[in-house]
Amino acid sequence: MASLLSTFSETFDRRVAVVSATAFTFGLLVRSLFVPGKHAYIVPSPLTTLLPKLSAEERSKLPYPPDSLPGARDVDSPYGSIRVYEFGPEDGRKVLLVHGISTPCLALGGVAHQLADKGCRVMLFDLFGRGYSDNPADLPHDLRLFVTQVLLALASSPLSWKSFSMVGYSFGGGISAGFSSYFPDMIENLVLLCPSGLIRARHISRTSRIIYSEGIIPEPLLLSLVKRRLKTPLYPPKPQKDGDKIGASAAVKAEVPIESNSTAVLSKKHPNVTIDKAIVHQVDHHVGYVPAFMSSIRYGPIMQQHALWGRVGETWNGRSAESDKVHKVLIIAGESDSIIDAAELREDAAAVFGAAHIDFHVLGAGHDVPVIKPEEVAELISQSL
Repeated sequence: MASLLSTFSETFDRRVAVVSATAFTFGLLVRSLFVPGKHAYIVPSPLTTLLPKLSAEERSKLPYPPDSLPGARDVDSPYGSIRVYEFGPEDGRKVLLVHGISTPCLALGGVAHQLADKGCRVMLFDLFGRGYSDNPADLPHDLRLFVTQVLLALASSPLSWKSFSMVGYSFGGGISAGFSSYFPDMIENLVLLCPSGLIRARHISRTSRIIYSEGIIPEPLLLSLVKRRLKTPLYPPKPQKDGDKIGASAAVKAEVPIESNSTAVLSKKHPNVTIDKAIVHQVDHHVGYVPAFMSSIRYGPIMQQHALWGRVGETWNGRSAESDKVHKVLIIAGESDSIIDAAELREDAAAVFGAAHIDFHVLGAGHDVPVIKPEEVAELISQSL
């Protein structure tokens, strides 16, 4: 009897194991059929959601007309479509310009035109979620994403962009310095205009942490507050006192201080377009814009980039040692910039690049230096090439 029970028990255990394994396998199969994996979620830009509905005349009256700059092309990629502009003499010195966190590349249109007039071949593109570029909303908008976008834009050119000068403005400065640290052999000259990347931690107050951190306030409410802020007049808010209690709305206003000058000519074809109106247009017509802005605030190269910038300094130091010329990073700051403190930037840039390897200039403007002083900025860039 004991032997019979033992045999029965072993047979029963084997059958249970087989049934359990079969059920588990079947469950995995059913899950694979009915529960989809993670797929790319690309939010289309006004290129496909708005422009097809408009006449040529209506398009020309947009705050950011699709032909604002010469040489426009739309580059298809796994991350969505990318709007790229490329113009100037084909045999000219190549210059890639990367814009800031809240504007389309139109903000650098004045500088780009000036450089092209000086014989340079220039390229600009709208960062993901801005202007006429789609937003790969399932991905964090961090340095990795934007470095990839730079490579995609370069690869789309009919010309060879194996080496070029890189100009980064504000958030684009952080991207440009980061790109240069990983691809130093491609960069002939690096120019940083009021760049992010080295903002000191003491400037990141409780106010800013509301935006930088997820989960503190509901995401829909936060997105609504940011959207509202981006549509208000673009003047920097008054600084908060240390003891003040900061609400979510105040946090957004303090984090998005944007200066503009409505008289600056950014587009030769459409001289009346302005940055403030272009931003409002994005808010109203690019569904992926505000989420892209928020993701860039949270994950982008805004602060604590000292290690990557230090690698650029090592590259420039090595180049200087191999030649008679001292290679320098051109840095241009705004005297009255409420976002990037010129004195702190000079000190911190000298620490990471080496004082001998920076060419530092302060112009009489705010954070919008390249927007309102394109001639002066382009002249300094031209001299550094």
